[in-house]
Amino acid sequence: MSAHIKRIDLSRDYEAHRKEYLDAIEKVCRETAFSGGKYADEFDREFASFVGTKYASGVNNGTSALHLAMLALGVGTGDEVIVPANTYIATAWGVTYAGATPVFADCTADTWEIDPEALEEKITPRTKGILGVHLYGQPFDYSGVKKVADRHGLFVAEDCAQAHGAKFEGRNVGTLGEIGCFSFYPGKNLYAFGEGGSVTCDGEAYFKRINRLKNQGCDVRYYHDEVGYNYRMEGIQGAVLSVSLKYLPQWTARRQEIGRRYLREITNPLITMQKHPDNTEPVFHLFVITVEDREEFLNYMAKEDVECNLHYPVPCHLQKAYAGLGYGKGDCPNAEYLADHCVTLPLFPEMREDEIERVIELCNRWRG
Repeated sequence: MSAHIKRIDLSRDYEAHRKEYLDAIEKVCRETAFSGGKYADEFDREFASFVGTKYASGVNNGTSALHLAMLALGVGTGDEVIVPANTYIATAWGVTYAGATPVFADCTADTWEIDPEALEEKITPRTKGILGVHLYGQPFDYSGVKKVADRHGLFVAEDCAQAHGAKFEGRNVGTLGEIGCFSFYPGKNLYAFGEGGSVTCDGEAYFKRINRLKNQGCDVRYYHDEVGYNYRMEGIQGAVLSVSLKYLPQWTARRQEIGRRYLREITNPLITMQKHPDNTEPVFHLFVITVEDREEFLNYMAKEDVECNLHYPVPCHLQKAYAGLGYGKGDCPNAEYLADHCVTLPLFPEMREDEIERVIELCNRWRG
């Protein structure tokens, strides 16, 4: 019997770099720099340099990053922001928390990213901007989205939660739109030992507002200039992320190597894979496929002791939380098809060659 293959195994990274991680945590503990502080600030500088923006502001998680980005961009009650129906729900939460309404647009049938051609009909006098998502580590068509936004005077913001280091036309995600939002949730390409997030931008006014909002509305302690939030990054997470950031280029190269092997070597015509346009450089956060009979495929892989997941089985516009917006089945058909047929295969940087080969072999053998 072959050994169990996890969809993702974080323990391998921890074991490989255990001493560095524990030394970093020990430093924070010795200095008691727990909430914000030196190590969180240090990571902000390092992450801004990695992304290629002037500023990065670390926060407590990716959802808070999205919330603060919307507030910094002036989104509020009565406004609308267009978001993809095919994404994790946090993309929409950021808009809702700001008091605005998310307007869901369909994805393309091949890249599974927000479809620029679906945007025009979603724009109303209340539309403030478009929040695109680089889903599964594949950049969305920024140029196509930007053209529509510019025609209507809208901002474009980026949800980069799954795409650390991905590139669109040679530029890093997080540098394309007005603001970029990152998550460091465990399992992300760059992850904290708990929760974490970051907002990246070149605009000083955005950066200052985000710093104030995340810190209880203060520029100066105990002087609260506006209603703020307790969204600071923890010092321990900043220190851990500084260690991980050194290894991110190497992890990304390995993810790309595995992802390209899957694209090349999984040849079963019953399996459809995401399209990656030539003007993009994906980072394969998730390797999602579609199959007609998902339950059969999942059972087949489970019997072979290979763990697969679903990202995401209910599109945002059909979530119960947003039932009040009046969407129904058929409103975003491509996103709905994905939700019904998606399967996520194992892919993480520490996968062994025999595990990669086994996933490929099982996919090609399915119904063969």
